[in-house]
Amino acid sequence: MSEITSEITSEMNAVLFDRFGPPDVLYVGRRPVPAVTPGEVLVRVRAAGVNGGDLLDRTGKVRLVTGRAFPKACGIDFAGEVARVGSSVSGVREGERVWGLLGRSTGAMAEYVAVSPRRIASAPENLTPEEAVSLLAGATTAVTALRDKAGLQPGERLLVRGGSGGVGSVAVQVGTLLGAHVTALAGGRNLDFVRGLGADDALDHRTTALSGLGRFDVVLDTVGTEQSRVRRLLAPGGRMVAVTVDFDRLLAGVAGVLASAVHGRSRIRAFSGNPDRALLSEVTRLVERGDVVPVVDTVHPLDRVADAHRALEAGGVRGKHVVRVA
Repeated sequence: MSEITSEITSEMNAVLFDRFGPPDVLYVGRRPVPAVTPGEVLVRVRAAGVNGGDLLDRTGKVRLVTGRAFPKACGIDFAGEVARVGSSVSGVREGERVWGLLGRSTGAMAEYVAVSPRRIASAPENLTPEEAVSLLAGATTAVTALRDKAGLQPGERLLVRGGSGGVGSVAVQVGTLLGAHVTALAGGRNLDFVRGLGADDALDHRTTALSGLGRFDVVLDTVGTEQSRVRRLLAPGGRMVAVTVDFDRLLAGVAGVLASAVHGRSRIRAFSGNPDRALLSEVTRLVERGDVVPVVDTVHPLDRVADAHRALEAGGVRGKHVVRVA
């Protein structure tokens, strides 16, 4: 028995909530360590990211999807090391440093997660777990949105809404890597931060009129509001990718995305990221080459996860809020 395996206990700490509500509903509770099926691996989680989807889960804005059964867990992305390998799994070893996402489920803010090997890859060797997890969801989303969904080409004009956030800050880097001219909209105090990530132009979203921005070949929207207005910024042949919608006006937001497929000159491409091992491995290589750099705003201890949610809700984030699990 390896040292890592021998350390596994029957219970673990995990972030939970028993009702929908403000950040104060979050608490650290005890749960059984997940059982590992022959086709899964058990990962000892060192750090997890705080994502916009976590806020939606906690407040109940997506309760039609998540249901009303409690307690509910938090977190989708994680970095740590393999603690146990299922009997039918190959190509993964105990002690290997990995990062990954849980796909359509939650629970990454816990000391252990059981996950399919398709959902993990070797973590970048040059980053700490906290640095790694600050990039994970944003990088996989940005690569999929800009390269695969939008087909962003060198020399094209890219607009990133929410350029300083967890997805936007990585999208600025990916857009620059793909050779685009990148314009980012962000809060005024974050403009230098966004320029430092590679943006050619960084503009205050509070004081910049959308009508004065010109036309763009690709728009990446990480904000979700006013999508019909933002869509008008597209040049002929332009592509808009929305990674969220306005959850305060959910039906109208979804209807607008669907209507764009049949009305107007440019369809809004919407998607929900669900990366596989190949994409995770590709992002690992980008990070190890230095093409994409960490975007940690603040690292919070597990028992202060409510503070992390408050900080993300307050806005003005520079990159990603991260929770140190162990």
